[in-house]
Amino acid sequence: MTGIATPPLTVVVISYNTRDLTLAALQTLFDTTIETAMHVVVFDNASTDGSADAVARAFPQAELIRSEHNLGFARANNVVAETVRTEWMLLLNPDTECHDGAVDNLMRFARETPEAGIWGGRTVFRDGSLNIASCWMRITPRSMVTWAFGLSALFPASEFFTPEAMGGWRRDTVREVDIVVGCLFLIRKALWDELGGFDLKYFMYGEEADLCLRAQAMGYQPMVTPDAEIMHLVGAAALSRADKMPSVFKARATLIRDHWPAWQVPFGLGLLWFGVGVRSLAGKLIGRMRPDASETYIRLWRDRADWMAGYKASDRHWDGP
Repeated sequence: MTGIATPPLTVVVISYNTRDLTLAALQTLFDTTIETAMHVVVFDNASTDGSADAVARAFPQAELIRSEHNLGFARANNVVAETVRTEWMLLLNPDTECHDGAVDNLMRFARETPEAGIWGGRTVFRDGSLNIASCWMRITPRSMVTWAFGLSALFPASEFFTPEAMGGWRRDTVREVDIVVGCLFLIRKALWDELGGFDLKYFMYGEEADLCLRAQAMGYQPMVTPDAEIMHLVGAAALSRADKMPSVFKARATLIRDHWPAWQVPFGLGLLWFGVGVRSLAGKLIGRMRPDASETYIRLWRDRADWMAGYKASDRHWDGP
């Protein structure tokens, strides 16, 4: 429902060159949300594929913001959040499709578990298979050791060896998690304001993790429910694996610096360095067999000085191209 004076929820969709996906995301959002009155805001990040015009034509009930620059995910959400006056705010990716009752169930779950502060759901791929990337646990010394030495790859179903991905858990039960991913990310607006929104030094990747970990430091415990299910393609507007991995590792290095005790930071960064180095060496040895995979880590190793340095506070002042 839309059009009432004071809906409880604002849904924020950040769009960038995903016209058809964005239209499908909005259509399923409106079609499957029956009980919850909502204000929907689409922030178009200077798309060149006609996304903004298509949204304006198909969904006049949604507020459309046309940005002259691509501000990125974190900054665009912060800009929209400054205008939000509802009690709740839901971040929803444009490469998603809501299943029946997803938003209604998520809102009901949030009201029943106020201690969580941040809430998420379950994501699947288009064929209905599980997409585990709706939530994660935090980076820890154990998770870094198991990754660096390849144990997480050898035992992917073991929660002990893959603690960040929570092993073989199929996201089919209610559970406390450390990180809710921004594809379906519900938060009270008051808590968002108290946290100051996303830290803009996280230009790409890591911003949700940082926000969730800061909320935990204040005493909240994010949670997810399987009753709020969406389809999520993941990375529809993203770069190739080789292009995005430096940013992923730069974010991981920054999260370690920001959220680990100072005395543990060198250990964590050392494991990042070691893990990439080993994979780069292996890539050079077997590169002819798997050139795509090997190139990713060879490139990461070559660029290690950049991503090992992490994001800097000065990066918060980025204003787009």
